[in-house]
Amino acid sequence: MIGFTKLIHGGGTVSEAIKYREAAPHLVPSEFIRFTETRRPVVFWNTTSECNLSCIHCYISAGPSKRRRDELSLKEVKEFIDDLSGMNIPLLMFTGGEPLVRKDFWELASYASLKGLKTAISTNGTLITKNVAKKIKNHGIEYAGISLDGANEKTHDNFRNQPGSFRRAVQGLKNCIETGLKCGVRITATKYNYREIPDLIDLSIQLKIPRFCLYWLVPSGRGVKLFADNNLGHDEVVQTLATLYRKTRAMDPERIEILSVDAPQDGVYILNQLKKEDTAKYEEALKLLEFTGGPCSAADRLGNVDPTGNVYACQFAQLPELRVGNVREKPFSEIWNDSKNPVLSMFRGKVKKLKGKCGKCNYKKLCGGGCRIRAYAQYSDFWAEDPFCPYNPNSDRFETA
Repeated sequence: MIGFTKLIHGGGTVSEAIKYREAAPHLVPSEFIRFTETRRPVVFWNTTSECNLSCIHCYISAGPSKRRRDELSLKEVKEFIDDLSGMNIPLLMFTGGEPLVRKDFWELASYASLKGLKTAISTNGTLITKNVAKKIKNHGIEYAGISLDGANEKTHDNFRNQPGSFRRAVQGLKNCIETGLKCGVRITATKYNYREIPDLIDLSIQLKIPRFCLYWLVPSGRGVKLFADNNLGHDEVVQTLATLYRKTRAMDPERIEILSVDAPQDGVYILNQLKKEDTAKYEEALKLLEFTGGPCSAADRLGNVDPTGNVYACQFAQLPELRVGNVREKPFSEIWNDSKNPVLSMFRGKVKKLKGKCGKCNYKKLCGGGCRIRAYAQYSDFWAEDPFCPYNPNSDRFETA
């Protein structure tokens, strides 16, 4: 995750990170957890494969009647939560499918809160009535990330394969705001919708949403076909980055926070722009990025558990050959801290073996080689360069061709 607002406006400092780490290392905020001494990742848990929508980019191919019979039981989930609580992880993210369709969701959310876990929910927002928004907040969930994959009904509803989903998601956001539940808008950028990003940021501001998060597409689940047919080219990526940068620089940082996910190289783009425009801001942004993280969080600061308990380096790495373990066989804490696990070791040592332009890039330690899942999908080689990255190490520029 790259915080455009933090890097451009200085919304977090190295001194802050040091203060948090020294005072309470087990409570270090997620943006600073790269420097805790033990690995306590943010855990994305796919609560179910069931969903009331059938989105064209879903990374676990969720949908109606997709619930698997072997999904973790309530008893197994409680044991899983006990283990995460013992690890002092910074955040448990309930995701899916759609978490709110899981019948025992409120019970497990209450249990996580009881065990002292900080929790958030990733949802399509269509089920968040005013009453549900109140229940989310009352069950200890601190944040709701809601997807809007377009700035209008037509784009979003086509993306989500259900008429009316845009209207209901927007109402869900309004209900969160009215209830006092912190929420954010998320979009997965493709050729279908990237031109609507400026309008979607404006809509977020209009709705008084405090966070806007752009997800770059990763080929996983139904997203594999979408990536092959409609992923952004380098010129469109640079255009989108320029939009995010321009909007962030012009924006009051207290009004909305802008972030991007699944492209660590975005931090390099920000540094390149600041270096040309504002030397002082560039120096501070470089220090902050070095300290709080530019490299991909997979297998380190972030982990994923699927509906049946399989553990992966991140939510987009759900491939049989990249399976790390299963919480039914061994506690997550043991799996995650196994220094001999070959998959985890591969992700954690990726900078050493990078190939192509990623291998010779001066920013590889800062960026970590972009997204390894995109490289693997494109070249069948985990160590290959990230084909999505428009940065040219030879010219030290983000190029459109």
